[in-house]
Amino acid sequence: MPMAPALVKRAMKSLCGITASSSFHKAVPGTDILTAAPNVSLQKACTWDQAVASQFSATPLKDIFKDKKVVIFGIPGAFTGVCSEEHVPTYTDNIDKFKAKGIDSVICVAINDPYTMNEWAEKMQAKDAIEFYGDFDGSFHRSLKLVTDLSHVLLGTRSERWSAYVVDGNIKVLYVEEDPSIVTVSAAQIIWEQI
Repeated sequence: MPMAPALVKRAMKSLCGITASSSFHKAVPGTDILTAAPNVSLQKACTWDQAVASQFSATPLKDIFKDKKVVIFGIPGAFTGVCSEEHVPTYTDNIDKFKAKGIDSVICVAINDPYTMNEWAEKMQAKDAIEFYGDFDGSFHRSLKLVTDLSHVLLGTRSERWSAYVVDGNIKVLYVEEDPSIVTVSAAQIIWEQI
């Protein structure tokens, strides 16, 4: 029997008292992602066959951020309710506004494998607007200390719900939700206003 939404929300809130406090995050405006997460790569959303054909290659962070203006947002998990119904749509609905401000790419990242991210992006019909990446081992999020324990809702170690505006690898604006079960400060409109 699925958990009631109110129960899930209470469980998510109970996890936020310590782990979601921004004072515990390594990443802050001014953080250079390339320095904070050296030798870390992300896996662009793809099918298993595409991964085999590329010999399971990954994308170094410098290829994602160097000399680019990027809006990136992290989600607790692909195929989860709030991420699918609220968070990603705020970005797909505003993609033209980001492009008009000179943003090179809008990226969604989660501690998931790239195959799951690919299936989810296709189901969301968002691949034309947003680039999806998997952080399969959590090394990207751990480097930035943007992880939280969501074992209470059977998700284990996951990304915080967050968003950032990054220029040439440097975080200009960063928002981390106090409650990962809702989308407020990490919504597209908030970041867009700061660019």
